[in-house]
Amino acid sequence: MAPGRLGTRPTISWTSSPLYIGVSTKMYMGYRHSMSWLEQLRSEVDARPALVAGRVVPFVIPSFPMLPEAARILDGSPVHLGAQNCGWAEGPWTGEVSPSLLVELGVRLVEIGHAERRRHFVEDDAVVALKVRAAVEAGLTPLLCVGEEAVADPAVSASFVFRQISAAVRDDWATAARLVIAYEPVWAIGAAEPARAAYVSDVVAHLRDLLAEHGLAGLPVIYGGSAKPGLLPELRGVSGLFLGRFAHDAANFGAVLDEALRLDEALSLPEALGLPN
Repeated sequence: MAPGRLGTRPTISWTSSPLYIGVSTKMYMGYRHSMSWLEQLRSEVDARPALVAGRVVPFVIPSFPMLPEAARILDGSPVHLGAQNCGWAEGPWTGEVSPSLLVELGVRLVEIGHAERRRHFVEDDAVVALKVRAAVEAGLTPLLCVGEEAVADPAVSASFVFRQISAAVRDDWATAARLVIAYEPVWAIGAAEPARAAYVSDVVAHLRDLLAEHGLAGLPVIYGGSAKPGLLPELRGVSGLFLGRFAHDAANFGAVLDEALRLDEALSLPEALGLPN
């Protein structure tokens, strides 16, 4: 199949799991800016009471120093609080943050294996696997970041991503069932535009075929990489979006939540009527 060609929609019930819409601030915001932005984001979420149903799950991943106040601001909302990284053990690890401490701070999911950490901090598959195991043991949901370095045939890209997932769980597919996968093609991170919707949909379709061999065709797989409003409705078989700088305007985050809520409603209707979706 040629790259970018829209393939057959994978055999997955969209309504069997929620859509995830999340954003990381990386290191773009200072403390005051972060607090103001979090308040604005909370307002965007509160303006959409349908989110309480849990069919669309918003999450936010600020910098470590923001976590305690972020937990206070988001308390009582459906927003899941995340962290951008974690260590793999407690003890003499200067500068690291343990998964157990993150749990104490109200964190529910943790980003692991982002391309920037793989490249700049030399976090290889072995380190990623240690962090995934530690996060799961602490009760956190690992948001495992995976993605190919360059555009390729969708089947080739999917095979590469599948190997990254397999390495991250050391072929323990029970652990893999605890993950949310953030498919972020490295070449699309920070780009002016996201990867083409047809290409992303094809890669994820092939990936789901590979995951199906381990009973995980329905594993949440969200797309990240210059994701922004307008992309989600064009995707097929993708479980949501991991937003970056475009959602640093809270109104854009709200716009994508609206897209997700409309999509969930459209996908849920056939199921409610007993029809294939």
